Amino acid sequence: MLAIRTRHRRTVALATAVVAVGLAAPSLTATPATATSATATATATATTTTSDYDSTYYKDAIGKTGDSLKSALHTIISDQTKLSYSAVWDALKATDEDPDNSGNVILLYSGVSRSKSLNGGDTGDWNREHVWAKSHGDFGTSTGPGTDIHHLRPSDVRVNSVRGNKDFDNGGSAVSEGGGSLTDSDSFEPRDAVKGDVARMIFYMAVRYEGGDGFADLEVNGQVDNGSNPYIGKLSVLKAWNDEDPPDAFEEHRNQVIYDEYQHNRNPFVDHPEWVESIW
Repeated sequence: MLAIRTRHRRTVALATAVVAVGLAAPSLTATPATATSATATATATATTTTSDYDSTYYKDAIGKTGDSLKSALHTIISDQTKLSYSAVWDALKATDEDPDNSGNVILLYSGVSRSKSLNGGDTGDWNREHVWAKSHGDFGTSTGPGTDIHHLRPSDVRVNSVRGNKDFDNGGSAVSEGGGSLTDSDSFEPRDAVKGDVARMIFYMAVRYEGGDGFADLEVNGQVDNGSNPYIGKLSVLKAWNDEDPPDAFEEHRNQVIYDEYQHNRNPFVDHPEWVESIW
């Protein structure tokens, strides 16, 4: 397993990543290598742009740790374009496009490739999963945390319902057609290939939303069964998932598309997963 704490700089151009990931399994790493629609357009743009944002985007955060790093990152990523909840549909069709089938999206928890046109609320559809559950902050679908696509992902309607608003933890029984996801009465464990993705989305939300913009101060804590509090857990497990499942090409490309085409801010923990340990 690659030790991610050595990734202090992302200095390899995305063009190299796009070529290399052609060897990866699409349902697990779903890269933009063969996409032909909006995802391909974003990829073409990304290949001509340096992937090292430390001297530009992150320049005010470099060298900091702990609360100072968290505060600096909050200031940086709070400068964003906000989407309406209806606009999230089309955004997810681009950010989560299946690189092997431009008419489909990859569903977060199951890993299934499903037609973009099957978005809705019926069985067999995919819908907009709030990875930081809405009730864990009482933000609903309001513009802001409720529409922030750094934590909104396509998910099978039924699997999304099974996850509900549960915290994240290890263990439980297999979720039917959940791609290896597990659940019990108070927690949900996503499939191995996206555990790190889930953790980094949670850490993004905890840094982005600090209570100063009319929304709750979202925080990660060390427990499950948090209910409707502005907390989500389990911190130790999420940190382990971040270590065990480092960012892959699909996650990195998704971060780039959000930055280039939609919100114009980045998830810093995709670029620097070692910052999780620096803050928490």
